[in-house]
Amino acid sequence: REQLVESGGGAVQPGGSLRLSCAHSGFADSSSGMGMGWFHQAPGKQREGVAAIYTGLGRTFYADSVKGRFTVTQDNDKNTIYLQMNNLKPDDSGVYFCAASPQGWRGYPLNRATYDYWGQGTQVTVSS
Repeated sequence: REQLVESGGGAVQPGGSLRLSCAHSGFADSSSGMGMGWFHQAPGKQREGVAAIYTGLGRTFYADSVKGRFTVTQDNDKNTIYLQMNNLKPDDSGVYFCAASPQGWRGYPLNRATYDYWGQGTQVTVSS
């Protein structure tokens, strides 16, 4: 059974850093690579893509709002992707979700409709 499990959320002050993890399991043929994304949902707002990675090639995409601050990486031995978030701002607060598209990216990598599987999310709070 396909599963995505996020971890690493928490509370930090503005300017601080966090690293989120997403462990994926149960995906057939994932060794050849699949599209994976990180999405941010602030309170009362829609879920928006912030970063994505194709695990087979390591190709990455970022939303303009996080370029230079967030980095998405992978550890294929651990079936895990990471989101390193630096210089966090209060607007970065919300729930962060991991998503997977086992067939690769059939659409824009930061679009919610591109993904078939979602994790339960992890809360990030940036506040002084």
